[in-house]
Amino acid sequence: MTATIDTRPQGANPFDPDAGLAGIGTPPAARTGSTPTLAARPATAHPAPARPASAPTPRSSAPSSLPNGGVGASRTGSRRGVITVTGSVGPRYGEILSADALQFLALLHDRFDAARDELIAQRQLRRQDIADGSDPDFRASTRPVRDDPHWRVAGSRNAPGLEDRRVEITGPTDPKMTINALNSGARCWLADAEDASSPTWPNVVEGQLALHDAIRGSLSFTNEAGKEYTLRSADIVDLPTIVFRPRGWHLDEAHLRYTDANGITSSALGSLVDFGLYFFHNAAELIARGRGPYFYLPKLEGYKEARLWNEVFEVAQDALGIPRGTIRATVLIETLPAAFEMEEILYELRDHCAGLNAGRWDYLFSIIKCFRTRGDSYVLPDRAQVTMTAPFMRAYTELLVATCHKRGAHAIGGMSAFIPDRRNPEVTRQAFQQVAADKKREAGDGFDGTWVAHPDLIPVAEAEFDAVLGDAPNQVSRQRPDVAVGQHELLDIASARRAGATVTSAGLRSNVSVAVRYIDAWLRGTGAAALDNLMEDAATAEISRSQVWQWIASGTVTHDDQLPITRERVETILLDVVASLPQDSGSRLDDAAAIFRQVALQDDFPAFLTNPAYQGHLVDSPADQV
Repeated sequence: MTATIDTRPQGANPFDPDAGLAGIGTPPAARTGSTPTLAARPATAHPAPARPASAPTPRSSAPSSLPNGGVGASRTGSRRGVITVTGSVGPRYGEILSADALQFLALLHDRFDAARDELIAQRQLRRQDIADGSDPDFRASTRPVRDDPHWRVAGSRNAPGLEDRRVEITGPTDPKMTINALNSGARCWLADAEDASSPTWPNVVEGQLALHDAIRGSLSFTNEAGKEYTLRSADIVDLPTIVFRPRGWHLDEAHLRYTDANGITSSALGSLVDFGLYFFHNAAELIARGRGPYFYLPKLEGYKEARLWNEVFEVAQDALGIPRGTIRATVLIETLPAAFEMEEILYELRDHCAGLNAGRWDYLFSIIKCFRTRGDSYVLPDRAQVTMTAPFMRAYTELLVATCHKRGAHAIGGMSAFIPDRRNPEVTRQAFQQVAADKKREAGDGFDGTWVAHPDLIPVAEAEFDAVLGDAPNQVSRQRPDVAVGQHELLDIASARRAGATVTSAGLRSNVSVAVRYIDAWLRGTGAAALDNLMEDAATAEISRSQVWQWIASGTVTHDDQLPITRERVETILLDVVASLPQDSGSRLDDAAAIFRQVALQDDFPAFLTNPAYQGHLVDSPADQV
């Protein structure tokens, strides 16, 4: 199955590609459209907005119309792209991987594949600069964006289902979890194709099928024991609002191949595949049923990445005849560089932005990644001892709330990993207590909503937000002029250990154990795993392995026994952990241990463990088979 698409160059981007300053106060006008289609239609002339004389020429264009369903990928001429399916095809896969859908994916890759590669290269350079001693800070070049008091984001205006987000449940998109989430009673559901999902080929395609059917009210599922799962309503407005999270910019999709105009073939981009298939199949249906195409955007590291997503949204909406501004995105602020560019990120996405989310676990991972070679003052204590009340974490969340409300955006709180156990009342009591305290803090600080990982936690979280919000759908109008957060507050990583938190031998063993067990589950096709009464996802494994790498590199000594953390010590723990775990016929523990050695015990530090784990161990594995 292939798709080929004609493209042609279009108009200029009104935004300055370096500073992001042009166009302040003059958002691009929305374009109205009709029935979504890729059929040919007459071109519509849209003059390019005037640019300041001093502004540099943009590297690539952002068109305002797409004649014949195509868009110029460069200023130098037209390109043709082909998407080829190389993965095996199961029942109903053709409904998702249709010729028109593949044509749409080819359009997105023609336009954005090269830009994505450039941004990934810029990430690596910036990360190395920080590792070499250059601290991140608020950009002087974008200060006019931050100082302009007039602009606002779209927020929840004309976005039905996003006004009240006080409790959102998260989870992967397999049929059972989709039904459970939509029956949960939460206000929204983060339908996760990213950290809570293992990107096996069946998970990718069948997750899209589950969403397709759920949106149309026809999804049902029967497990191997014969238990039937059905939606409590066929009307989507009676169910939690779906907010879909595609994979981040750094992840590829090995089962779809993109061949560009020069005949160069590579894996498709996971982000564009996930977004493109969901938007192509469901955007018009969601609108017709009283909802809209809403997204969470993960792992952004700055405003240029937000700009790229905004251009993707514009091209996608134009191609399907959907008015610009229909899409709404909530950006996860889960990387240290992004924390210094919150307003710029909101600005770049302002016509499509609903809010920001405090992605606490990946934020900790990003801090470790950035400062992994900067010495003892940047070493974090045991993961369990780094709470949201640590001064540097409190600075991050308070700045997020203040920034969001200043610009009319929703501030969504993060995930408390504690989960109940219906067979253990004491575990459940402790989970409820921990979650209630976490959500009380968030609601009191001004957050408009929060995440939970289990349906039983929805009433607990909702009670804390109800106590603050009452009948109001949110508290976006609540400003936080009292918040004064600068570079020092965000980078005061040592504050956690000054408060008494330590690195312990138990914390070291926990990191090894959790990372290995999670990777084992991920290689079997499960992206959200309940471990030690906590709901863990890929971010947990990333924190665990990166802490081990940093502790070794920094010569950290465990507080309780005063022993140094070395590769040899960790290898001994790793062997003991693997030996202590049961191995059934589908076990991937040996592979999990090999991956852990690669990402935690080698001199090189892979930016994400999921990249080598995906290419080297997940693709073509038993879990990857249809």
